Amino acid sequence: MSSKTDKTISEDFTEYWVSSGIEPGDTILIHSSMRRTYRELKSRGLKLDSSIIIDSLLQILGAKGTLILPLFNFDFPSSKFFSMTDTPSQMGRVTEDARLSFPGVRTGHPMYSFYVIGHHQESFQGMVNRSGYGKDSPFAKLLELDGKIGVVDLEEQDSMTMYHHVEEILNIPYRYHKEFSGVYVDSDQKRTDETFSVFVRDLEKGIETDVNKMGEILWQEGIYTGCRPGVGNGLRVAKASEVFQRTKQEIEAGRALGTLYSVRNV
Repeated sequence: MSSKTDKTISEDFTEYWVSSGIEPGDTILIHSSMRRTYRELKSRGLKLDSSIIIDSLLQILGAKGTLILPLFNFDFPSSKFFSMTDTPSQMGRVTEDARLSFPGVRTGHPMYSFYVIGHHQESFQGMVNRSGYGKDSPFAKLLELDGKIGVVDLEEQDSMTMYHHVEEILNIPYRYHKEFSGVYVDSDQKRTDETFSVFVRDLEKGIETDVNKMGEILWQEGIYTGCRPGVGNGLRVAKASEVFQRTKQEIEAGRALGTLYSVRNV
């Protein structure tokens, strides 16, 4: 946890999140846009410091809790370079500040890496999944740990990557494995040439990710709790296993078109 002399600052902010379903001991992956949250900090007379946000979440989770943040960076296909210690997050200030300032563990996929802080961080140590959403990925580990997913002020379309894990596990036909190769620098600064993959949408078939309707299903069936984007604290929470099973049900019923993807004219 960050070393702030006045812990009451983040303690004062913890109650901002509790109504949405985060509980002590949770393992939770959080996707976020924190612009409105920063405005809330300012309105309370608190400094605009991402460590306050991170600390407030960690204080709710407690000693047995685990916070997982996405460090996604999509430069690898063009730069052909990734460093476990130096490649920054492209998922916002909070995620990058967590990587730089909080002790934790980074997972090793060059595009879909995560930063893990807390009780279960050692479970993610050394995880270098070759496929971004695969059965050996942090998504699978989150399910194994009976974790949760939280989303702050983002639409489904811009956040819920767990859907792609379900799609990969079920090997759906509208996506395929695309490989990317480049120089890979591990946490010991060892440089090797490596190849990774992502289960991407089939552009030649006009496939577009289109998942907002799936999110509405999760709301309607009570899988999501908390607040919609722009309302209250903007944080909605769901059990990862319930998201997985309900998405799996939709795919197996033949309803993925319209709930998980659409097709544009090509």
